[in-house]
Amino acid sequence: MKKVWLYFENGLFIEAKSFGAEGTAVGEVVFNTSLTGYQEIITDPSYAGQFITFTMPEIGNVGVNSEDYENLNNKAYCKGVIVRNYQDRPSNFRCEHALSKLLKENNTIGICEVDTRYLTKMLRDQGAMEMVASTEISSKEELAKVLESSPKIGDINYIKEVTTKEPYIHTIGKYDASKFEYTKPLTSKKVVAYDFGIKRNILNELVTAGLEVEVVPADTDAQIVIDKFEAGEIGGVFLSNGPGDPLVLEEQKEITQKLLSANIPMFAICLGHQMLSIANGYDTYKLKFGHHGGNHPVKNAEGKVEITAQNHNYNVPDNITEVAEVTHTNLFDNTIEGIKYKNRDVFSVQHHPEASPGPHESAYVFKEFASRVK
Repeated sequence: MKKVWLYFENGLFIEAKSFGAEGTAVGEVVFNTSLTGYQEIITDPSYAGQFITFTMPEIGNVGVNSEDYENLNNKAYCKGVIVRNYQDRPSNFRCEHALSKLLKENNTIGICEVDTRYLTKMLRDQGAMEMVASTEISSKEELAKVLESSPKIGDINYIKEVTTKEPYIHTIGKYDASKFEYTKPLTSKKVVAYDFGIKRNILNELVTAGLEVEVVPADTDAQIVIDKFEAGEIGGVFLSNGPGDPLVLEEQKEITQKLLSANIPMFAICLGHQMLSIANGYDTYKLKFGHHGGNHPVKNAEGKVEITAQNHNYNVPDNITEVAEVTHTNLFDNTIEGIKYKNRDVFSVQHHPEASPGPHESAYVFKEFASRVK
């Protein structure tokens, strides 16, 4: 393994080992508390522009396979991953190759032999921050100059990078662990899904709920979709997850506002949830270190607690209650996790009910959307 040097916005300078691509990358560093599913996390388009620090100390032990990518391009959009111990000799009957191969193919830096517990505590106390990692530059001063001269994640529109270029139809359902294959459920109604960086398992869950899904680029003219709805071709619209600061997405804001004016049944997750809030006049705000992991407790409207997967740095404001009812609340910090809009057939959640590999306690929302569409 080659050496890699890390310089953080707060002045911290670290020398570590590299197991991914070579080069220099700048991005925002966050931490993820999931115990499993590192391939799904790394290939989630919502992590575009970020370095992922894993709190799970052993990463790479089950390798990578072609079925567990969370995007249809089989890509990693994150800037890099930071782990305590990396295992380049994986052992799993589904493994096809090591994680390092995935990172190198996608020009993603892999960093190991780092005290990730220290980094996690630092991010928890000081908040998510920008950093630069390089296998080429070892000077702290030079790295500081690179970081200072680079654009911040909040100023970059990553949607253009991760969205599909052409519309396509998705008909594959959830993965059947007993047969080791994806299902092909029967569908009875069609919906349009705006791809802001959509995860594959979201599409799988929508299909499993009985919906054929037409996935469209993030800049698709809202009138095209409205015309489909008025002609009876589709029964609803889904707004997907995605990366970056939602406040920079002026085009998507206008599209969402136009869709809302047509009174189409709508459902949204994560970034889509935030876009609905912004389109209604309630701007999002940035959390201190975000919610990233597979063990976040959320209380629903029935008073039951769901263990959820999460991945977001931004949140909708509390005064959204002027136009919506809160349906889900995060029990870690009491932030809003789900809402249902008043006088509209529109609802959304901040967490990820499609969580792959899990937990699956929130998957019922896809059936709720399907029932509204049908």
